[in-house]
Amino acid sequence: MGGPNLEVFKFAVYLFVPLVSLVYFGDPAWYQTHVVPYRNKLFPPIEKTVRDIPFEQHRVREELERIKNERLEKRDAKAREKNKNV
Repeated sequence: MGGPNLEVFKFAVYLFVPLVSLVYFGDPAWYQTHVVPYRNKLFPPIEKTVRDIPFEQHRVREELERIKNERLEKRDAKAREKNKNV
C-alpha cells in the first residue's frame, strides 16, 4: 500500500517520538519550572506533614486525645471571639 518509504517514516516516528519526549520531559530544568511549583501548590510542605506515625495503642490514643483537645481549644477560642464581638 504505502511502500518502503512509508514504512521507514513510520519506524522513525515510532522510534523518535518516545525518545524526544523522554529527553524533553526528563530535563531537570523543565522539571524545576513546571513540576516543582505545581507540587508545592498541591501538597503541604514537609515540615507540616506527620513524620512519626504512632503504632502502639496507647500512643494512638494519646495522639487522638491531643487532636481532640486542639479542636476543642479552637472551638472555644472561636466562641469567645464571637461572644466578645457581639
